[in-house]
Amino acid sequence: MKTKFIFKGCLAVMALSTLGISCTGNAQKSEKAEQCNNSEITETMKYSKKFTNADFYKDGEFQQEVAIEAMKDMFKFYNVPFTDLMAKDMWVTDFGLGDFENVGMGGIFWVNDPEYKYFAHAIYLLPGQMIPEHAHVAIEGFPAKHESWMVNHGWVYNFSEIGEETLNAPKVSPVHGPIKSKNFVVQNVGDVLRLKELGTFHFMMAGPEGAIVDEWACYHDNNGLRFTNKKAKL
Repeated sequence: MKTKFIFKGCLAVMALSTLGISCTGNAQKSEKAEQCNNSEITETMKYSKKFTNADFYKDGEFQQEVAIEAMKDMFKFYNVPFTDLMAKDMWVTDFGLGDFENVGMGGIFWVNDPEYKYFAHAIYLLPGQMIPEHAHVAIEGFPAKHESWMVNHGWVYNFSEIGEETLNAPKVSPVHGPIKSKNFVVQNVGDVLRLKELGTFHFMMAGPEGAIVDEWACYHDNNGLRFTNKKAKL
């Protein structure tokens, strides 16, 4: 009788254990399913334009505070923390062209070291916003700036004057005017591209979701910066 009791007890424990494993497995499956659903929802969500030139200008004056708030709205969507350093050193510019909605950017120079001649920069572009076409030339004491870029959020059209003209290019703001760079590729998250040739004209334009891009380069000196649009300025 004692042996039978132990045997039955073992069967009961095994049954409970099996039930426990099954319940845990179901719970894990349910949790994973929920995570998958959340992931799918996140992937289908896209950042979109929320500000226009009507927000960025008052009596013809560029409202930098509004531009910063627009960037912070994009940061929040992409879960990019707005740090004390960013609050202190981040800048926005419309390059003096009066069309920040379409031609402008935000950024921060993490490092710009003239002694060791290296540079690290974060580029912030709202949906559809472009950096004016430009080139970097050598100046006394510094070579022409070479640079590489990696997209962290969103995506960009990366334009260069090197290469055959690419069809179906996005429209450039009339305020900017004609461009020399007719070759472009779509640069997605994680893609790393570099300037094709020193001293050549290039620019990037954000897709409809905006973009946050890392740049690494030689030391950046504004004296070596040349814009296609002669009215553009920092």
